[in-house]
Amino acid sequence: MASQGAAANAARTDFSALLNAKGHAVENARRAAERLERAFAEGALQRTEDVDEALADLSIALQQSEGQKLGGKSAEAARFIGRRLERLLADA
Repeated sequence: MASQGAAANAARTDFSALLNAKGHAVENARRAAERLERAFAEGALQRTEDVDEALADLSIALQQSEGQKLGGKSAEAARFIGRRLERLLADA
């Protein structure tokens, strides 16, 4: 069952706004994932196996070495996984 209430709705809205903000897709996805983790820690949203799997995939896409430029493949993966997370959050 999906989390309900103002805090859950705010977390979903914040996640989408951060993910779709103007800027680099990798940085946006990183900020959105941090907001999502905060929502889980606060109890606003419930973790699901699918959401955890998507977050793990996103974490891999966001990894970069010190000084490494943000790449196109990372940005494409971040956008793809971010959209999947948006759909999954309806049930979180």
